Amino acid sequence: MSKSCIKVLPIHVANKISAGEVVERPASVVKELVENAIDAGAKNIRISIAQGGKSLISVQDDGCGMSKDDALLSLERQATSKITDEADIENISTLGFRGEAIPSIASVSRFSMTTRLKENDEGFFLQVNAGALAETRVAGCPVGTLIEVKDLFCNVPGRLKFLKSKMTEESHVRHVYTVHALSRPDIAFSLYVDGREAGKLPAAASLAERMHDLFGAEFMESLNEIPLVESGEQAKSEKVKVTGFIEKPSLACPTRRDQYIFVNSRPATAPSIAYAIRETYPRRQGESKPAAVLFIETSPSEVDVNVHPMKREVRFRDNNAVISAVANAIKRTILFSKPATIEKAPPEVFIQPAPQVSEETNFTPPPLATHDQSKEVVPSLAQISTPPKIATPQPQPIEVELKISSDGENAKPWRWFKFLAQTQSGYILLETDAGIVTVNPTAARERIVYEQMRDMTMPTQPLLIPETVALSPADSARITSSLKTLESMGFSIEPFGKNTFKIDAVPQIASNISASALLSTICHDLSEGGSRNSGIRWKEELIARSVARSFAGSHQKISAEGAVEMMEELCSCKMPYVCPRGKSVMIFTSNRELDRKFDRR
Repeated sequence: MSKSCIKVLPIHVANKISAGEVVERPASVVKELVENAIDAGAKNIRISIAQGGKSLISVQDDGCGMSKDDALLSLERQATSKITDEADIENISTLGFRGEAIPSIASVSRFSMTTRLKENDEGFFLQVNAGALAETRVAGCPVGTLIEVKDLFCNVPGRLKFLKSKMTEESHVRHVYTVHALSRPDIAFSLYVDGREAGKLPAAASLAERMHDLFGAEFMESLNEIPLVESGEQAKSEKVKVTGFIEKPSLACPTRRDQYIFVNSRPATAPSIAYAIRETYPRRQGESKPAAVLFIETSPSEVDVNVHPMKREVRFRDNNAVISAVANAIKRTILFSKPATIEKAPPEVFIQPAPQVSEETNFTPPPLATHDQSKEVVPSLAQISTPPKIATPQPQPIEVELKISSDGENAKPWRWFKFLAQTQSGYILLETDAGIVTVNPTAARERIVYEQMRDMTMPTQPLLIPETVALSPADSARITSSLKTLESMGFSIEPFGKNTFKIDAVPQIASNISASALLSTICHDLSEGGSRNSGIRWKEELIARSVARSFAGSHQKISAEGAVEMMEELCSCKMPYVCPRGKSVMIFTSNRELDRKFDRR
C-alpha cells in the first residue's frame, strides 16, 4: 500500500496562508480594521501608523465594543456577528462578514485588542503573538475598541521583504483613509503618521462638505454634482440609484486617476461601472479619465461582494441596469452642468431681437439629414460644416414636437422650446416649458458634423510610396486580428513578411501624420483596451480633431429658422450636450432654479 502524499496542514501554517489573501500590506490591515469600526457603529475613528505601518498600526473607535467572550471568539477563523446563515450571504449590508480579518492579522504580527461594551464598567484586553494567545486581562478603557498591530510580518520574513518603502506604504494607508472617509461623511476620521497629525476630518453634513475638507475648494470647482432623478415614472422604474460628483468634461485629462466608486457605501471596483464611465463620458484628445466620486445604490441582493478575497471587486446581477443608470447619470450631469468658470460680474451683452413671429414648437427630432440623401454622395467636411443659412422669417409659426425617449438615454427635461434671441457674443437663448436653454451654436455644429462623419466610411488617402512597418510579435497579432476594423477606419494594410506590414493608404483626415507613427499609436491603443473599442475610439479622436480645426474661430449670426433646424439635428445626436472636445453645447437652467435665484417661492 502506497503512502499518502496529501496531508492536512497544521493550523498555524494554514493561518499564514490565509493571512496572505487578506493581509497584503499595512494598508490592508488598516482597511479591515476601519471596516470593522464602521460596522460597529463608530462615530469617531482614529488611525495611527509608524514607519509606513511596518512597526505600528493602531485603529481606535467609539463603536459598540465587545464582551470578553466575543473578543476571544473574534480570534477564531470564520467567527462573525455579521451573518448567521446562507440566506444572509445574499443580502450583505455590512462591510465585513467573513470573520477572517482579525485571525489573519493576529497570525502575522504582535496583535493586541482593548475593548469595552457600553453596559460594562470595565473592558477587556488580549494580546496575540504570531497567532498564539499570550495574555488576557481586565482593563480600564472607554467604550469602543482599540486594536494595535506591531511588527507586521514578524514571523513571515519572506512577506516583509516584499513591502515597499516607508513613503510608498504610507501613501497606500492615506488612500484607505481617504476612501473610507468619503464613504461615510457622517463619521469623524483622523490620521496620525509617526506621531504627527496627518489628517483630521470632523463629521460632515454632506458628501460635498467632506470632499471640500479632503480635496479643497479648487478640486470641488472642477466637478459637477450628479442631479437626482426627480419623482415620476423614470425614478420609480430605476432600481439603481447613482449620486455623487464627476469632473467637468472640459477639464478631464488622459492621466487622471481620482475615481472613487462606492456600491451601497462599500468602496469597490466594478468592470460594468468603469465601462459605463469610459463609454459615456465625452472624450477630448485621447481617452479622458474623469475624476469622479460615485455612489451606486441598489438592493444588496443584486450585488455579489464575495468574489474577491479583499472584497475589492463587486459584481451585479443585472450589469445592463447598472451601465444604463451610470450612463444616464453622466448624461444628466452634462445637461445640467454649470459653466467651468465663474464670472465675477455678468458680461455686457447685446440681445438680437427675435423675429416677430411665433416660434413656439413641439419638438420631435427628424432624421439626422434634412437634405435629399438619394442625390448626395458622401459629403466632404467643408460641405457638412456649412452653417445654417440665415433665412427670412416666415409668417407662420414653426411647430415641431419634441420626442422624449422612454429609455431615458436622450431624454430632455423639456417638451417644447421657443427661440428668444442671439446674444452679441453668439449664444442662442431658448425658452422651454421647463426653463431656459443657452446654446453655443459653434459647439452644436461641431457635435452635429462629428456624429455625421463618425457614421460614415472614412475616405482614404493612398500613399505615394507605401511604408513597411516591423512590429513585435504581440503587436503583429493585434494588428492581424484587427485588419477589418482598420480597413473601416480608412487604412489599407496587408501582411508583408514575418511581423511586418505594408501600409498603402491611411485615413484622409490623418494624411499629414506618419503612417508608421499612426500604426504605433494604434498598437498601443489596442494593447490597452481591446481591438473593436480601441479602433472606434481612435477613429473618433481623429474626427474630433478635424472637426475642431474646421470650426476654429467660427462665430456667425443665426436666424430663428436656422436655430430650429440646428436644434432638430442636435437633439437627434447621441450625445447632444457636449462637443467632441468635451465643452458644453447647451446649459439648461430650470424654472425652479430661476425661482430660487430670484427668491420667488
